[in-house]
Amino acid sequence: MTMDILTVTPLEGQKLGAKITMPSYTNDPSKLKDEDFNTLKKALLTHSVLIVPNQEELTPESQHALNIRFDPSSAKNYGHKEELFHSSKSILAKDGKCVPRRPEVMMVGNGTFEAGHEGMKEFNLEHPSHKTFHKKLLTEEELAQGLTKFYRWHIDAALYELSPPVVTTLLGLIVPPSDERQKIIYEDTNESIDIAKGATAFASGKVAFDLLSDEEKEFALNTTVVYAPHPYIYINDCKATSDGLTIVSEEPGKEAAFESLPEWEESKVKKLPLVWTNPETGNHHLQVHGCCVYQLVDARTGKTIAELKEARETVHKMMRPAIGPDNVYCHPWTQGDLCIFHNRGVIHSVTGELDPEEKRLMHQCNIASGSDPVVAL
Repeated sequence: MTMDILTVTPLEGQKLGAKITMPSYTNDPSKLKDEDFNTLKKALLTHSVLIVPNQEELTPESQHALNIRFDPSSAKNYGHKEELFHSSKSILAKDGKCVPRRPEVMMVGNGTFEAGHEGMKEFNLEHPSHKTFHKKLLTEEELAQGLTKFYRWHIDAALYELSPPVVTTLLGLIVPPSDERQKIIYEDTNESIDIAKGATAFASGKVAFDLLSDEEKEFALNTTVVYAPHPYIYINDCKATSDGLTIVSEEPGKEAAFESLPEWEESKVKKLPLVWTNPETGNHHLQVHGCCVYQLVDARTGKTIAELKEARETVHKMMRPAIGPDNVYCHPWTQGDLCIFHNRGVIHSVTGELDPEEKRLMHQCNIASGSDPVVAL
């Protein structure tokens, strides 16, 4: 049954997420009437992750326009500078290809695709795997049993010069069959989550903050995260912890020397609050990209609290409860799903192991905002 207005249905049994039913007058969310779009935006800030089914026909132009509508201040470029995103020295180099006529929309996924899709020549995509990024790998026997990991928990953000996008939209065009299952394992607790192959995992920054002790909340509210310059190049040779939350600090360190990085300026290094305030709910969200952390600084005095190794360990300790089995939503993709998520309210991760010949095709859009997030005390 179609409705004249957009409706929001919270996901049953989840701590975040809602399903959106589009109104009868349009199936293009970028063309919603102001009243319905305001409902959509409020739902995003309240539920953090929105699922809009049956969006197979959504064009890159409409997807880009939708992102802009959520944040009119956003710059008209991808959330990263393309030359840095695709640098051979960056861990992001293989993560996607731009739609030629709308480069703010990236094609991500897995497999080889024939010429013709969105004006592309034949192209190949590679699904991110823990096998290329984690310090400790699953054995071949474990992989054969269908075990997998969170690849990298993150916020979509360049974390140098450009401000983090407010929203990311992710459109599933070709997805693994939903009845194919894999299992995420937690090595520190021996817990696990049964997921659809290729599910996208989300964890709430609000839940992360709420799970802190009173002392930790006070610390978080008064801490600034300093990110490394060109952080994805800085950590290109590093390996992640087994839960994908941060980087394993090794001796000698594998981080790139600052003098070997592309040209950078101190004024463009990102220094962001550890806690961001939700503009709709007023809730505090613990928001940090643990893999790119360089230092933690006291926001009141400017004094360094923790250098690289300790900063990673501190962030890991604070974020780990939020990615526990009871707190994570792993979206099982159906063809045509449009996932809209509040990039300043959640962290997310790729999951799953795909064979090289398996096809998966998504359109992803996130656009750098006109201003940094803030914490309101």
